Parts: sequence; structure tokens; C-alpha cells
Amino acid sequence: MMNKKNILITGSSRGIGLEIAKYLALSNNVFITGRNEDVLEKLCGENNFSGFCACDLTSDNAAFNLLNSFNVNFDVLINNAGVYFYSAVEKMNDDDILNSIKINTLAPYELIKYIVPYMKKQKWGRIINIGSISGVMGEANASIYSMTKASLIGLTKSIALELAQDNITVNIINPGWVDTELIDNKNLEEDFTKSEILETIPQRRFVTPNEIAHVCEFLISDNSKTITGQSINICAGLSLGF
Repeated sequence: MMNKKNILITGSSRGIGLEIAKYLALSNNVFITGRNEDVLEKLCGENNFSGFCACDLTSDNAAFNLLNSFNVNFDVLINNAGVYFYSAVEKMNDDDILNSIKINTLAPYELIKYIVPYMKKQKWGRIINIGSISGVMGEANASIYSMTKASLIGLTKSIALELAQDNITVNIINPGWVDTELIDNKNLEEDFTKSEILETIPQRRFVTPNEIAHVCEFLISDNSKTITGQSINICAGLSLGF
């Protein structure tokens, strides 16, 4: 195993992705992505990141163009970028549905497609998909989000089987309610307050982005080489019921 790994993290300009990037950059070469070039440039100046690329994952050939812009062979891919819409199914508009599928499902698939040949060649690789507990349990009024995140679980298991003999592991982390700006979603606040959300969580606490970052660190290490195709719930007990 190499000492410093080249790591690509999508959706890493804020929230969970940024926390993962900051933590893994302490001992690896981390490359970040997001939509806002100014924000990404500022983050690179403030942190020990190795590079950045501003991209829109809904655009044509987004995954191919993103990887070409870096011109780096990546040892680790963390598919973190995602969009969340809280809406009754009959009120979802077509653009939001299509963008959810492109960002939450198609982009991870295509990035894996283009990154895997190098991982196979070097006989080592780590792929982590960031899913959601909503993809495990389902979430009322977030059907498109639940659907796309559930598809990531199927993708994870299938690709893990496909790559099992190449020393490449593929796993998915399913966070519950995480203490990020997502909790402040205005549409969500119309139905639930933060205190009401906490009442649904067995541990009565939100997951922190740092906790997810630590699990990522373990999953990219050789200590986890026999863990593949697994769906790991980091949810403070939310998946167990009320």
C-alpha cells in the first residue's frame, strides 16, 4: 500500500465532503470538487489540499471531463456529491427529478467507470459511496432522494463483487441526520423543527461530519481490506426504529 494516496472527493466544498477532505488531507493528497470555483480556490488556500476542479455533475460528460482536468491517477474515490429535495411526490418538478438522478446516481457510476481501470492496473483501490439512511429505510416526502440513494447501495454491492479479486474494495456509508446546513432546509423546517427531528433519533443526537470522516479513513486503509460491498449505517440508531 502506498503511503500517500491520491484521493478524489466530489461535493467537497462544504458539509460532510469538506470535513472528509480536511481530515484525509492530513496524510494524503486530496483533490476537491464543487460548483463554485472561487470557494474551491479559497479552500485550497486555507487547507492542505492538492488541487481542485469546479464542475457541474449534471452536465454532459461531466465525469470524464472532471477526471481529465486533474490528470491524476486516483487511488481512492469518494462519491459524496448529492442533492436533496423535500417535497410530496406529486409536487416534484421534472428538472429536480432529473438532476437528482444525474448527481446522486449517474455521476458516481460514471466516475467509477473511468477510475477503475487504473485501480485494476495497480491492483489496489478504494471506492466509498456516501449514501443516506433514507436509502435504507425510505423517507416520506423525499422519494427521489430515497430512490437515488437506494440505487447507490445496489451499485456498491454489484461493483464490489465485480472488483473483489482486484484488491479494490467498494463500500457505502449511510449517514442519518448529520449536523450540517441540510438540517436547515427551509422546506423541511415547514414540517419539522430540529428538536422534533432529535426526538426520532434513538441516541437523541445528530451525527457529526467528523465521525463520517473517521470511518472513511478506516475504509481506505489496509486494515479494512476484507470489508467490501458493505452498507454501513452511521445514524445514531435511526435505522433501528423508534
